[in-house]
Amino acid sequence: MEACHTGFRLSTVTGDQQYVKASAKYFAVALFGGGGVVYVGRHDRPGRFVNGHTPILQGHKGSVLDFEWNPFDDSMLATASEDTTIKIWSIPEEWEPFDKNGKSKKGTDISESMVDLVGHMKKVNLLRYHPSANNVLASTSSDNTVKVWDVEAGQEMSTFEGMHDLCQDLVWDYKGDNYATSCKDKAVRFVDARAAKVSNKISQAHDGIKGVKVVYMGESGKVLTTGHSRASGREVKIWDLKNLDKPLEVSKIDTAAGVLMPLYDADTNVIYLCGKGDGNIRTCEFEDKKPYFHRLGDGFRSTTALKGVCLVPKRGLDIMKCESARLLKVTNESGIQPLSFTVPRKSDAFQTDIFPNTASSEPAHTCEEWRNGSSKGPELESLNPNKRGGAQNGGKKKLLSVGTLSASLKKADARIKYLEGRLDASGISYDKK
Repeated sequence: MEACHTGFRLSTVTGDQQYVKASAKYFAVALFGGGGVVYVGRHDRPGRFVNGHTPILQGHKGSVLDFEWNPFDDSMLATASEDTTIKIWSIPEEWEPFDKNGKSKKGTDISESMVDLVGHMKKVNLLRYHPSANNVLASTSSDNTVKVWDVEAGQEMSTFEGMHDLCQDLVWDYKGDNYATSCKDKAVRFVDARAAKVSNKISQAHDGIKGVKVVYMGESGKVLTTGHSRASGREVKIWDLKNLDKPLEVSKIDTAAGVLMPLYDADTNVIYLCGKGDGNIRTCEFEDKKPYFHRLGDGFRSTTALKGVCLVPKRGLDIMKCESARLLKVTNESGIQPLSFTVPRKSDAFQTDIFPNTASSEPAHTCEEWRNGSSKGPELESLNPNKRGGAQNGGKKKLLSVGTLSASLKKADARIKYLEGRLDASGISYDKK
């Protein structure tokens, strides 16, 4: 329990979101209370939250439903709210909710966003940053649309209106040319992200009425979906994007009721199957040949029910202790628990077989380049500390948004007026043009 983050009352809103998201440095979780309260914690500073004392992030007019960290800036957070807006925030370098002993530190709340993205007509449910292009964000709403945004310009680039029911999942493919949506109508649609047109479709991914989740399996051309069968059993299906008439493989999991949330580690092809309300987390492996889906041991076993879960990016792991993955498990009783998966090794050297090159904190192309047709996968980098110079996190990048520039201009105008007043009071002439 020493490494847990505790003491807060979680938001009571429900939906298809993961309830927690992490960058290599921070994580975010929605709290109970008006105005869209979000707690932003540091991985290296666990402690007990004190309401009214521990600093928070708050700025929406409604509850926050989902959040997403910029993959190229560990301090940039996007939040989606019931108030129909998306806000982009910058977490200051000195952000420290807890001290080294885990005690709450009084600090200044974050209340001013850098950018507001306005366009959805109803509450915004899910957010997903583009995997390789800088400042490209996808969002889905209860207005049954998916919008792709240019965050820096604060404008939408495309809107997909081909769903006629609530979207349950939204994921980008490896290069970010397309995204997939799962819908309450049981269909999985594959959409050209620039043109906002359906390029392929699974008419009925699963027969059950529970939520369907989707994962692109790297560059293999395969897709994994999780859902329920007609008999209410949980199942995993593997599909070939070249032929979506029937799945390549169907694996029955169990008969529990909770929606399965698959977390995919593209570096190792390991899938963590996490069910809402479950205590256990199953570990599986994807292989691009029959039978495609393999179960790995017992995974993580617990009696504490899971409310939400996410993966911490590889750059945030303790590489030299052979930590191959870390999940953040949200529970109603025990706060947020980090679950560390390690591979035992006797050597103290960097393990190249466990840690292949991973997604870098540098974008492969700009938003404008992607919009004009550039197609690139994520830039890769080594996790070897000797090659990285000890840098673990994506550095803070300056976002020259319309909102940021407007605020700077307003501040400059106020300063100019103040200085002109001082000159007038002193009787000093100057050019007022």
